Amino acid sequence: MRLGTDSSVHETYHKRTAKHPPIGLALGGGVARGWAHIGAIRALTEAGILPDIVAGTSIGALVGASYLSGQLDTIENWARSLNKRRMMSYMDIRWGGAGLMRGERLAKVLNHYMGDIQIEDLDRKFAAVACDLRTGYEVWLQKGPLVPALRASYALPGAFEPIEIDGRHMIDGALVNPVPVSTCRALGAHIVIAVSLNGDAFGPIGSSHEMEFDDDDEDSADPFALAGQSLNKLRPDRLLLKSLMGDTKEKGKPRLGSVMMGTLNIVMDRISRSRLAGDPPDVFIAPRIGHIGMTEFTKAEELIERGYRAMQYEIPLIQSVIEVLSQLPSSEQEE
Repeated sequence: MRLGTDSSVHETYHKRTAKHPPIGLALGGGVARGWAHIGAIRALTEAGILPDIVAGTSIGALVGASYLSGQLDTIENWARSLNKRRMMSYMDIRWGGAGLMRGERLAKVLNHYMGDIQIEDLDRKFAAVACDLRTGYEVWLQKGPLVPALRASYALPGAFEPIEIDGRHMIDGALVNPVPVSTCRALGAHIVIAVSLNGDAFGPIGSSHEMEFDDDDEDSADPFALAGQSLNKLRPDRLLLKSLMGDTKEKGKPRLGSVMMGTLNIVMDRISRSRLAGDPPDVFIAPRIGHIGMTEFTKAEELIERGYRAMQYEIPLIQSVIEVLSQLPSSEQEE
């Protein structure tokens, strides 16, 4: 297994002497808002709280796996480098496929850093949550190549093609378990810290949730502005991206991308409320990021900072929970 530049965290984990009940970290889905998980993990690490188990859904799986494979620095630097043009370069549109994008360009980035890693080679328990498209069952991916498992977990229906693993077509785990607290407990966690990206998710659908395009730029021009140009200059893929993510000229009327993200938002909110009511975490973290759109991947700096502050604020509570549960007999810790 190849560890990244921040592998010193893992050396610290193995050298620690303090004994405490197994700690699980549940990282929820939320598309671009998932960059907040990076800041949350930074705050935990600074406080010397190193989870024994990590379960992630969608982008939560991506960030969690980056952390456990020693690639959190790399993913953070990549996230901070994203701008609108670079984001569009990863959108490999496929006409007539099972999703608008193949996802191969993004997968190439992940394979460069984590392509030779097997899930079972990670030094701590990890599960990526996905959904079986045919049955609707929740699937916990805990073995095999890491990158395909991550792709399955973030395969948002309509946006990415489903990922086939062991003959099953997998889609985004946020449809079944947006904040995988139950997964952490099933893997042996006695204390679960959950980071939800949906705590204040419902803001205006308008400007902050949509990417603005310059109509004077031929890469994102309005079709009417191109009417006099030759057809070979018309870029259907760019026009589709504008329809999905661009700003709308009709105030109050959302684009297709906003409708898709808004629908996912509602689904995740309703399911997570229901599941967390039945199996609440010991500590619940909800960064205030609802004003940031779910496709605003270029807001990494703010998202990371807000995730860091939200987790840092709860560090005293987490330390108290660990201290109290550490004093209980093992049988009571598991209840």
